[in-house]
Amino acid sequence: MDAETWQKEQISRAYLHAVAAREGCTLGDWAVDKDGVDTTLRRRGRMVDVQLKCTQELRRLGDSYAFDLDIKTYDKLREADRSAPGYLFVMIVPRDIKDWIHLHDDEFFLLRCTAYYACIQDRPAVNTSSTTVIHLPFASRLDGDALDRMFEHSRRHALGTREGMAA
Repeated sequence: MDAETWQKEQISRAYLHAVAAREGCTLGDWAVDKDGVDTTLRRRGRMVDVQLKCTQELRRLGDSYAFDLDIKTYDKLREADRSAPGYLFVMIVPRDIKDWIHLHDDEFFLLRCTAYYACIQDRPAVNTSSTTVIHLPFASRLDGDALDRMFEHSRRHALGTREGMAA
């Protein structure tokens, strides 16, 4: 059974909530996606703006996945004067929605999905009218270490320091 768009959005939020809770982050959800942001992560005064996407299939290109992001969202996330760095999180779920969640007796509940991220902040303008390809390196899996890097990027962004920003 193919998933509907709203189901993909909800599983993406569940995954992000689980990772964020484990890492001591709070999430602020936006009722309107006017600025290309679905949620904002916060930890110890630092913020990261996030656009969530979910797909059942990503193209492989060398050592990364490729995701086609619409230009409107890309431009909003890359703006230099953002107060929080803009990131794209892309969740990959199994094709059949029944495989997304595994309940194992009374022992555990398993989300069968993973997410990858890319920092869109400060990327250059592109000369296409509809989408641009965002590369999501296999090493850019969304986990606790990734959140640490993002919040360090946020700290440097707030201080105006651009060298060594997260990719």
